[in-house]
Amino acid sequence: MYKHEQTVLGYAPLSPTAFLWRYKVLQVVLSNFILHKMSNQNQCYYDEPMGFFYNKSNQGFEDWEYTHLVVLQCVGCIFCCFILVSNAMVITAVITNKRFHYAFYYLVANLAASDLLAGIAYLYLVFNTGAVSQTLTVQKYFLRQGLLDTSLSASLANLLVIALERYISIMNWKVHSNLTKRRVTLLILLVWIISIFMGAVPSLGWNCICSIGQCSMLAPIFSRSYLIFWSAFNLGIFLIMVAIYLRIYLYVKKKTTLLNGNAAGSLKRKKMPIKLIKTVMTVLGVFVICWTPGFVVLLLDGLKCDQCHLLKFKRWFLLLAVLNSVMNPVIYSYKDDEMWVTIKNLLRCVYNGTRRQRSSKANTRATTSSTEMSTSLRHSIERKTTEDTQKT
Repeated sequence: MYKHEQTVLGYAPLSPTAFLWRYKVLQVVLSNFILHKMSNQNQCYYDEPMGFFYNKSNQGFEDWEYTHLVVLQCVGCIFCCFILVSNAMVITAVITNKRFHYAFYYLVANLAASDLLAGIAYLYLVFNTGAVSQTLTVQKYFLRQGLLDTSLSASLANLLVIALERYISIMNWKVHSNLTKRRVTLLILLVWIISIFMGAVPSLGWNCICSIGQCSMLAPIFSRSYLIFWSAFNLGIFLIMVAIYLRIYLYVKKKTTLLNGNAAGSLKRKKMPIKLIKTVMTVLGVFVICWTPGFVVLLLDGLKCDQCHLLKFKRWFLLLAVLNSVMNPVIYSYKDDEMWVTIKNLLRCVYNGTRRQRSSKANTRATTSSTEMSTSLRHSIERKTTEDTQKT
């Protein structure tokens, strides 16, 4: 009766094998559907130009006029050339002057090297901005931003290491700390390893190429979570350095107050560490002024502040960051008399060497011309003598 009712209703009973086969077909269809949905949500765009990501971030094409772009490139080249030459002079001064062969000045030279890298990064940025930035590949954009992030991380790490070195020396009331050259070399290597890693983090995977909805506005292929981490981390290091120098300032103030009038000579001899502290605090203050606005803007971008109009401040804060690398060698020269004298001597040597080279070239040309004249005169005399002999 049961089988007859099934036949009347129009379907035959399924065998276990047929049921299992249909179940597997349904399972494959559902799994393919789910994978398709997931692939649509996590689709990667490594082959797209940067214009695609700028449009996705609602940034659009930058409205650079040709004249404005040429002016920007000319001014940027002048700034970058000054950054490269001045910081190279600081590094050369530390290498050539034996009075600078201490841990503090080695770290200052390393800070100048990070500014040197910043000059190269800005120069690369100047010629890859405007409409050109829309045509960049993802790899070239990572290179452009990676150079900037590496130089920034190196500057920040160097300032932190210099703060620790100054803390050690001042707490012992010495001009220079007891750090050996080997330890300073290891610190410098550690600074650059960390800086290169921090600059390469977005290209290593912490980006939004496969999650387009998480992209930031100012850096269209950087994840907003990365910008939050990056900004909060750097602002935290700022606070640590401020705390270190505040501790140093309070200690120095207490120490100088305790010194009586009979120790005036001792205080005069100990002026040098205080002078170095003022130099480093000036460098740190300029760094904080130039970079804090940019970090705050990146943090707001990471928090997706749509009402903040962040694009209006983008170019100005980048110019402020460039100004930091311009100011550092000026601060070294102005605050440190020995550094300024060494740099002037280096410039004088370069000028005298160039002038000597020009004079030697002029002497060589004069000698060559006189030799040619005497040779031609000798040839003419010999030719005349030969003619006279033939006539005879």
